[in-house]
Amino acid sequence: MRLIADFGTGQVFWSMIWFTLFFIWVWLLITVFADIFRSNDMGGGTKALWCIFVIVLPYLGVFVYLIARGHKMQERNVRDVQAQSDAQRQYIQSVAGSGTSTADEIARLDDLKTKGVLTDAEFQAAKAKALNT
Repeated sequence: MRLIADFGTGQVFWSMIWFTLFFIWVWLLITVFADIFRSNDMGGGTKALWCIFVIVLPYLGVFVYLIARGHKMQERNVRDVQAQSDAQRQYIQSVAGSGTSTADEIARLDDLKTKGVLTDAEFQAAKAKALNT
């Protein structure tokens, strides 16, 4: 019980700071390794050398990697977020449908028939298809 009594507020504060710094360091290592492996512009040998460098000299390796390839990390992140956003938008549009009602579709077909683009038979077939869906 003597140990708990000696553990003051300042020591708790420093322990929290060190834990936070350790957590940030682990997150930084994971981010660097993830970027090394998902990088398309590096070959396998280069990736292996970066991994060895980061494992053997972790602090120096991470900081050199961030300085040398940090801008490419940001470009890849922006590209990946844009691709994910486009895929999400495309999925939502495919699930939501075209957004036109049956009445709008028939009105569009009637307009095409009036302009002479569709014949009566084509109009009737397209109208029946619009009404069935």
